[in-house]
Amino acid sequence: MKAIQKESAGAAALIKTHAFELGFHKVGIARVETLLSEQERFSEWLRRGFHGEMNWLARDPQQRADPQKIFPAARSIIVVALNYFTPQQHSDDPATGKVSRYAWGDDYHEVVGDKLRNLLTWIKEQWSETEGKVCVDIQPIMDKAWAVRAGLGWMGKHTNVITEEFGSWVFIGELLLNLELEYDFAPVADQCGSCTLCLDACPTGAIVEPYVVDSNVCISHATIESRAPQMNGAVAGKLEGWVYGCDICQDVCPWNQMTPVTDETRFEPRLSNVNPTLSEIIELTPEAYAKRFRHSAMKRAKLAGLKRNASALLDAGSPDVPSAQRP
Repeated sequence: MKAIQKESAGAAALIKTHAFELGFHKVGIARVETLLSEQERFSEWLRRGFHGEMNWLARDPQQRADPQKIFPAARSIIVVALNYFTPQQHSDDPATGKVSRYAWGDDYHEVVGDKLRNLLTWIKEQWSETEGKVCVDIQPIMDKAWAVRAGLGWMGKHTNVITEEFGSWVFIGELLLNLELEYDFAPVADQCGSCTLCLDACPTGAIVEPYVVDSNVCISHATIESRAPQMNGAVAGKLEGWVYGCDICQDVCPWNQMTPVTDETRFEPRLSNVNPTLSEIIELTPEAYAKRFRHSAMKRAKLAGLKRNASALLDAGSPDVPSAQRP
């Protein structure tokens, strides 16, 4: 598989135009290269043990910094962002739990992946020698670093990419191509300034310093990634109602206050995905769980994890539920 030269600005412009037609809200193109400085910061983060139970992140960290490790012919990386903001708000009803906004609708892996596969098909129709690889979070690639490299936004102090138009309410995906294209060389300046709202608002202090999150005490990690039978005691008493994920650092960010509502209908909230009833989660059978969360990102937490989370909220002071009904 060889690299194909497509140096004209026309090819890049056509690809971007079609990406927008497919529904992406931001598109940038970067040259494939090893992310040396990002790799160094990532290695230091791993050394400090801030990846928590996400042990897969520590496997061959050098691979994550070099896209050619997963697609040797890669010369260009098209980075896209898809706005997922919808205006619904969480309830403060203690009988329910809060779900992170990103998981309200259909699984973003499928939505972004479908659009990227359609984009790759179209590019192959224009240039038959094209080969490519779609990446949506699952592949070992530094999504946020590439979004910054491609000029989509800057890395916020909460470690989410912030865009000027949509704040951090965006999903990121990549398309690796064996085409040489015109690249975007205009990075977006960090506009967090002296603001520390995200650090100050985190109830567990997981944002230990600007741009650094300790997953060990992050509510999102504890309620999604952790497979421990009991919730981390440093987090369990500070959940503030979150049963799946956490948006506190994003909710307080000034850049997230004026995000337009997404036009992607698949991100419309599913019934009960914004504030599921805790007792219903406790009572879910494997069959009911599989049906309810089919094509939902919430299946990431597994049934045992969701029940553990609901139980932790109930133990922290939600309405009484017989202990026999708890996991």
